Order: sequence, then C-alpha cells, then structure tokens
Amino acid sequence: MHEPSDETAQVQSTAGAEQHGEIVVDKEPRLIDPHTLGLELPADPAVAVQLLLHELDAAREEAGSYLADLQRVAADFDNFRKRMLRDQAENIERASQRVVMGLMPILDTLEAALTTEAETPAEKKLLDGVRGTLDLLLDTLAKEGLEIIPTVGTVFNPEVHQAVLAPEPGDARLIVTQEMRRGYALQGRLLRAALVAVDHE
Repeated sequence: MHEPSDETAQVQSTAGAEQHGEIVVDKEPRLIDPHTLGLELPADPAVAVQLLLHELDAAREEAGSYLADLQRVAADFDNFRKRMLRDQAENIERASQRVVMGLMPILDTLEAALTTEAETPAEKKLLDGVRGTLDLLLDTLAKEGLEIIPTVGTVFNPEVHQAVLAPEPGDARLIVTQEMRRGYALQGRLLRAALVAVDHE
C-alpha cells in the first residue's frame, strides 16, 4: 500500500486542524538576516533576545507616535470639513436673506395694492392678478424658508411684533388686533418685525 508523503501528511494534518478552528502556520517563518535590519546581534542568545526586545519596544513606540499623528491629522481634516460645510450653509443662508430683503418692498407694494376696493370689473380683474402674483411670490419664497409672522388674534410678542398702537398699561394680556405691515422670518430667523396694533384681552 502506498504510504502518503510527508508533504501530503502535513497538508492533511493542517486541514484537520483548520476544521477544529485551530490557527495553523503552513510554512516555516522566513529567516531574516539581522544585518539587513542594521542589527549586529551579540553571540550570547540572552543578550541578543534583550537587544531584539529593546528594538521591538522602540519600534512600537515609534509606530504609536505615527498613529497618534495620523489620528490628529484625521481629526483636523474632519473639523476642517465640518467648518467648510457650516460656512457654505451660512453663505447660502446669507445670500437667500439678501434676496428676500430685496423683495420685501415689492411684497409691501403688492399687499398695499390689495387694500384698495375694486369699483369696476376691470379693477377687480386687476386686483385678482395682483393677488395671484403675490400668492405665487410668497409660495416660491416659502419653499426657501420664508415664514409670515402671525399677527391678528395672537398674543403680543415683542420679539416678533412692533406695537405702534397700544392701550394704557394694564394687567391683562395684550392681543394683536390689527396688522399695519407684515413681518417675516427666514429659516426661523427674524428678518423684520410685524407692525401691529394691540389691545388688552
């Protein structure tokens, strides 16, 4: 009967060990000449081992220093990326704010036009066109984050309301009774307070 070769037996043994979850080194470690690493090992094995351990410790310390530097660079880059994204968002927000502020006189003009009463069919048709234009403009700006400050019927809020008509001081809450000029906020930031009249609740 043909006997398996040493190499075949080693392969079979390795396969069996892998099936049992063991870590197997399938070949001999590569021999390294110390001279290629710039090392001159002493003849005494114990001293040579100590020298190699010192070299290993120094190499680990150097590798740790490189890793710390790499982690610091990665953290700096991440902070830079976040700062760039934040600056970009702020630039877009400021640009949107400038556009909306430039359109406010147009919004005020259209709203003032709608306060007039139509006396003829032609005037009614004209006012309907103005109202449609105003609604379209507000809808477009709303998609960019424009919000109209609520006024009539709400509790007076000095942070978003500017009272131009107010009653004598009293204990009752102040309620907005009339809006003289619309107020606006953009992305939750106040652009212009609403001019209102207030009275006690």
